[in-house]
Amino acid sequence: MTNSTMISGALVIGVDAGATSTRVAVHALDGTPVGYAKTGAGNPTAHGLDKALGAISGALGEALGQADPSRVIASLAGVAGQVDVLTGELAKVWAAYGIAEGPRVTGDVPIAFVAGSPAREGSLLLSGTGAVAARIVDHTRCEIADGLGWLLGDAGSGFWIGRAAAQAVVRALDSGRPTGLLADLVLTHFLGEERGLSARDDIDRLVRLAQADHMRLAALSALVSEAAVAGDPMAEDIARRAAEHLTATVRRVHTAGPVVLAGSVLTNDGPVRQAVQESLGDAEVLTAQDAAGAAAWLAARDLLGVEASAVHGRFVAARL
Repeated sequence: MTNSTMISGALVIGVDAGATSTRVAVHALDGTPVGYAKTGAGNPTAHGLDKALGAISGALGEALGQADPSRVIASLAGVAGQVDVLTGELAKVWAAYGIAEGPRVTGDVPIAFVAGSPAREGSLLLSGTGAVAARIVDHTRCEIADGLGWLLGDAGSGFWIGRAAAQAVVRALDSGRPTGLLADLVLTHFLGEERGLSARDDIDRLVRLAQADHMRLAALSALVSEAAVAGDPMAEDIARRAAEHLTATVRRVHTAGPVVLAGSVLTNDGPVRQAVQESLGDAEVLTAQDAAGAAAWLAARDLLGVEASAVHGRFVAARL
């Protein structure tokens, strides 16, 4: 008799609490999805403890639905940022829903790796708003590269790409050099269809808007991809340099096993993802799927024993 049939009807819960959204997945031990929900940001470092707890609690209640909370035998929460503060507080949230034991809380890096592979050893390369690479051993982060934040690091991240685009555009306008599609897209992103009487007017307004809300720069990453695909030389150069940074970062930590690509820059088709895949042609390159399902799989792993790898795909299958 297998472990999963020995615990008939048991459920596990996985949480992916990030800086932009929170996802909760409820699964049976064989990987069958029971419930799934998405709410707002659940990162206490970026948004405060109360907001994070509210997002996670709301998603948990929605994902549980009509399921019997007494059937939950294991939970794991992957959280970006500071995690220690959440352990005791999440135990209270779980208890309020009638779940006997609170979740184990861990960082989000191992969860992102597991979203792409059940392997015990390998590397994660993540590029979303930020960028980081990590070596994973026994599903634990044991070495890390970059992840230094938007101001001092995160080379090749969505923010880095967007800032490079804005820099290239304002410098081209300032020097009177010819501009192309990327410049048009960047100016429209910040200024709409309204333009000043001179290029300097547009530069000054763009700079003021970027300084007032620097995270708007990260949204330019998608525009760089669009322009690079269309053949814009400025965008092609930025995408190439981003891929070079990301490849160099992961090579600092990678020694064995697959490389899992995670984050919007590397999981969506585009020139940066393509260039990174080509550069890592000597390694097995996989793509992360659902991180909440990955957290649920990690919660269930020890219970599943030898069955764990076989059912991994059911847990992490991408949600729409």
